Amino acid sequence: MFKKLFSRKKFYKAAACLLAGAMALGALGGCAKKEDEPTQIVFTTDFSDNEIFRIDNLNCTVPEANIYMYTAEDQYTGVFGKEIWNTDIRDSMLLDKLKEVTLARLAQIKAMALLAASRSIELDEEENGKVQEAAQKYMAGLDPMSIAKLSISEETVEQMYRDYALAEKVYESITANVNPEISDDEARTIKVKHILIKTYESDEEGNKTIFSTERKNSAFEKAVSIRKEAVAEGADFDALIDKYSEDTTSEYVFGKGTMPEKFEEAAFQLGTDEISDVVQTDYGFHIIKCISTFDRDETDANKQRILKQRKKEAFNATYEEFIKTLHSNLNNKLWDSLDFSIDDEIKTTNFFDVYNEVFNAEG
Repeated sequence: MFKKLFSRKKFYKAAACLLAGAMALGALGGCAKKEDEPTQIVFTTDFSDNEIFRIDNLNCTVPEANIYMYTAEDQYTGVFGKEIWNTDIRDSMLLDKLKEVTLARLAQIKAMALLAASRSIELDEEENGKVQEAAQKYMAGLDPMSIAKLSISEETVEQMYRDYALAEKVYESITANVNPEISDDEARTIKVKHILIKTYESDEEGNKTIFSTERKNSAFEKAVSIRKEAVAEGADFDALIDKYSEDTTSEYVFGKGTMPEKFEEAAFQLGTDEISDVVQTDYGFHIIKCISTFDRDETDANKQRILKQRKKEAFNATYEEFIKTLHSNLNNKLWDSLDFSIDDEIKTTNFFDVYNEVFNAEG
């Protein structure tokens, strides 16, 4: 829902500017600020012992990072099993990536809370009650050893849930006037099958080599020949896919604006069971058969995706302008020293699941 806030790498290169849309809050250093970048940078050294960063008057502490980081580790383990930490993606690399994402997420939520304050958006009595309920429920799901290792208190968890609730509330406030009406035509979703004859080859590492003109011409002639077979009376398109297609996927369900332009243009012009001429994209030559010109369930789902994207764009327009005004500083020494290595003795409950259970509970 929220756009990522800051790029740490940029700060390490002495950019020292708050950049919308990047990955994480960065270390601040001197930079020559452009005239159109009103961001103000504050240089501070008076961090408290467990203070990771500060954005304006809000700070983030080690216990907050512990909750986000170990929640993420639990999510990975839950989906992929413990073996994920022993894959070719070395555990140190994966943990470093999670650490970067954790910093980004924390910085983003703090900025959202500041945005809420700037717009005089506060939690009401009921919402504050839910914050307390969520904090109690989260803490009740932890054993004493986990609480000690995470260095957390119910007060810290309450503040985190309060920040998160404010972030959602300001998002809903800013996007409340986005028009939810989306026509069937705009969201129309179709289903097609296709045969692909590639015009490139790739090595084991995924590096592509485009065919020579001669090989492309040969591929085109092959595609033309296959299309003749496909439109012949009694042709079995599925059998032709199995025999000729060089795509790992034979069937696609999609709406407008999601597929290569030429492929999409040809597909949306077809009626049910019609077959296209040979269509060229960067992937090669396609013969497309329309299976369904309208899928009600998928079209309705696509309306929700379109609405979500509209809201995101409307919110980001406000958010990106706001974060240009923020002051921030990262405690590099502390952040770099934090070790989030896998600890089987830390048994966390899912921070965000608890939030959803409490805040989205019916009745």
